[in-house]
Amino acid sequence: MVKPHLFIVFSLLCLFALSSQAKVTHTTVPPARIVWMSDNTGKFVSNPNHLLGTFSGQLSVSDTSYATLMSSDTHQASILLDFGKEMYGRIKIFSAIRECKVPVRLRIRLGESVTEAMSDVNMPDNPQNPTNEHSLRDFTVSAPWLGSFQCGNSGFRFARIDLLDKDIKYNLRHVSAVSLIRDIEDKGSFCSDNERINQIWQTGAYTVKLNMQEYLWDGIKRDRLVWVGDMHPEVMTINNVFGEQEVVYKSLDFARDDTPFPGWMNGMCSYSLWWIIIQKDLYMYQGNLDYLKSQRDYLLRLVKQIDERIDENGMERLDGIRFLDWPTSENRNVIHSGLQSLSFMAMKAAVQIGEYIGDRDMIRMASSCLERMKGVAVDAHDNSQAAALNIISGLSTDPEKDCETILKNGLDGFSTFYGYYMLEALAMLGKYDEALDFISTYWGAMLDLGATTFWEDLKYADVANAARIDEIVPPGKHDIHAGGGAYCYKGLRLSLCHGWASGPTSWLTRHVLGIVPIEPGCRVLQVKPNLGPLQSVKGTFPTPYGIVTVSCTKNGRGKVVCDIQAPKGVKIVR
Repeated sequence: MVKPHLFIVFSLLCLFALSSQAKVTHTTVPPARIVWMSDNTGKFVSNPNHLLGTFSGQLSVSDTSYATLMSSDTHQASILLDFGKEMYGRIKIFSAIRECKVPVRLRIRLGESVTEAMSDVNMPDNPQNPTNEHSLRDFTVSAPWLGSFQCGNSGFRFARIDLLDKDIKYNLRHVSAVSLIRDIEDKGSFCSDNERINQIWQTGAYTVKLNMQEYLWDGIKRDRLVWVGDMHPEVMTINNVFGEQEVVYKSLDFARDDTPFPGWMNGMCSYSLWWIIIQKDLYMYQGNLDYLKSQRDYLLRLVKQIDERIDENGMERLDGIRFLDWPTSENRNVIHSGLQSLSFMAMKAAVQIGEYIGDRDMIRMASSCLERMKGVAVDAHDNSQAAALNIISGLSTDPEKDCETILKNGLDGFSTFYGYYMLEALAMLGKYDEALDFISTYWGAMLDLGATTFWEDLKYADVANAARIDEIVPPGKHDIHAGGGAYCYKGLRLSLCHGWASGPTSWLTRHVLGIVPIEPGCRVLQVKPNLGPLQSVKGTFPTPYGIVTVSCTKNGRGKVVCDIQAPKGVKIVR
């Protein structure tokens, strides 16, 4: 028998080990290129290439390797820098020595796209909708004489610097971005013979990693909030790439504590349903039984609240904000269909959780609710989102028909959020070739347009005539950032780093590498690769016991030959 005081010590050590993962590091990133300058004559902006040279990080009175800006009544000296990739953090500016010691005023504009960094906030009736909401990205600062300072705190890739004071020569030694990112290892990996697919996997992982800040956010520019529905794709990506992370538990607990009954998380009934589903999925991957047991009281009350809103005929009557994703937000029939499926999924998860923690009340209540719901036919209303949830939940009376709905609609009405569940539904019907084509075409389109992280939204029809986000939009081209978005994320308010868009990362590990936990904590893994049109794939997968490695190649007859290596404690089934 373990002595009580030893158990306490062991528990504290476990908590310390988990909390040690929370370190956020500050990394300096130099500019990769100069996108634009207000002057190419050398009169108002001179020696700009010094900003791209090496810099030790220490100013010196003898250092003359600086750019010079000078504004006049008729010309405002400006320069636009590209740091090469999206990041979360701030700008650090180094002012070189000059004759006048008076501080100078600079205007700094940060942007996830070139257009955003070149935009003006607070312009009335500006259809581009640039804002300073959630994080300041357009502000005026004072730069010291022979000194450095940091400013800003947003998601960005580009920075425009304007000298506001006139007839003063300002010597700018260096500008760097200071990236704030968790110091965690990418334990999961994915590499196939298709480099585009590999880049999509990595971009999804990086998108979520940037959003792992104090809490697990939806986006690093906005909203920087814990939206629980957004969390499900994010948590699945974390499970497949980074393994167990304290920020997930912290964010789930925040959503719980922020939502007293009879409220719904984030005001949305669907987001409380997702919270239950996340709890189940998290336990399957990480096996943290103590954490799951600690959720028991809230889970039981939440299951009761849902059960009370499923009528005697098994029909959902959920209140609160009724929401799936933005493209379906105005279709009441589709929302009802989706909520019916999500409620069923949440109650199935609740039964499993009840079994894991040995809670008979939870099992009884959720099982009774499921029995009422089983007889309800769910119509997808020719909608891909509803069809996907029908298939995933197991409520679909005709999975092949629902699958055809997804394939027929294609990328029309696709969203970066629910596109993940369309991929999951296609996988359940064995449509791996079609799913990989969706991934390459839809998520790949963002890469083609210069993305280094995945976006809150992409209307695929806009891609054909769109300019890249890392260039000034040429005449006749569509501005995919300023001219995109809808609802509350119109124009430049649209987030270009949004965690809910990371679905392909976990999907590729789960279905192409074929790694699926079938017992909690990855004690038993099914490894059943599905290469589709790919010829080879290899990758790693984090478990609480260590790393699983899978390597697969099609031989001359098209048969997939696999080598699987698993740590002690993990059983592999094929």
